[in-house]
Amino acid sequence: MTPLAIEWTWPDTPIALAVVIVLFLLARWLIVRGITLATRTALKRAQDQRNHPDSRTQRILAMATGSDHERFEQRVNTIGSLLRNLTSVIVGTLLVLTILAVLDVPLAPLLASAGVGGIALAFGAQSLVKDFLSGIFMILEDQYGVGDLIDTGDVRGTVEDVGLRVTRLRDPSGTVWYVRNGEVLRVGNQSQGWSTAIVDVPVAYDEDAGRVIGILEQVSAEMEEDAAFADVLLEKPTVAGVNAVTATAMTIRVIAKTAPNQHWGVQRALLERALGALGRAGVRSPAPHLGVLPD
Repeated sequence: MTPLAIEWTWPDTPIALAVVIVLFLLARWLIVRGITLATRTALKRAQDQRNHPDSRTQRILAMATGSDHERFEQRVNTIGSLLRNLTSVIVGTLLVLTILAVLDVPLAPLLASAGVGGIALAFGAQSLVKDFLSGIFMILEDQYGVGDLIDTGDVRGTVEDVGLRVTRLRDPSGTVWYVRNGEVLRVGNQSQGWSTAIVDVPVAYDEDAGRVIGILEQVSAEMEEDAAFADVLLEKPTVAGVNAVTATAMTIRVIAKTAPNQHWGVQRALLERALGALGRAGVRSPAPHLGVLPD
């Protein structure tokens, strides 16, 4: 076997190695510096928007969707850390290959072996690579975060942890599910943007619809002015009107736009207030033998 011959010329080789190392370290520093500046700019822009909301809706959504607490900062920092680590790996690999080239080490066998090994690794761990790539895009696109209520198709629950490979969910029964990111084909996020509270109020079919709607409009106005719902309701609940009529009942629908995941409480409170107001006004219930709605 022919021994491996490394070309070493003094002082050309040490100078060339020093120049290569300095250039690669400088390139890495510049790239990492750019990533850090971009991360800080994103955080500052989010902070300015959070400190100067244009409306009540924006203020409530900022508080509810995560841009008013650590979620946005954690996501940006995670992306920045991932990009910095990826930069270090790529620059380090290129640096090693360049140093070997300067030393006149034959790279063809090394690259061929790496190619064969990479193909074998890709076939053996393609599902793992798929999970990691899916996890990276989920974080970059902010498809969901910790605390969000999501539906992955097979599992519906609250996100407890988001990793590059798996996402941990807890369903309403308390069961913890570990979902591989590569297996998530679609995600329904009920915690982004806003939620809708829908309340159907049944009354006797022959009641005056205009009178009932007027009472419910008053209930909606009172609820909007209630300080307890100042950080929950995005706008005044809307009385949509008659939604259905049967042989014994007429159903009036009320719709309220709320902060994410807050519609259940609004539905209960709106229904309770609506039934109380209708009962005090003498509006009859759908069942004739029950008389007026309970106050």
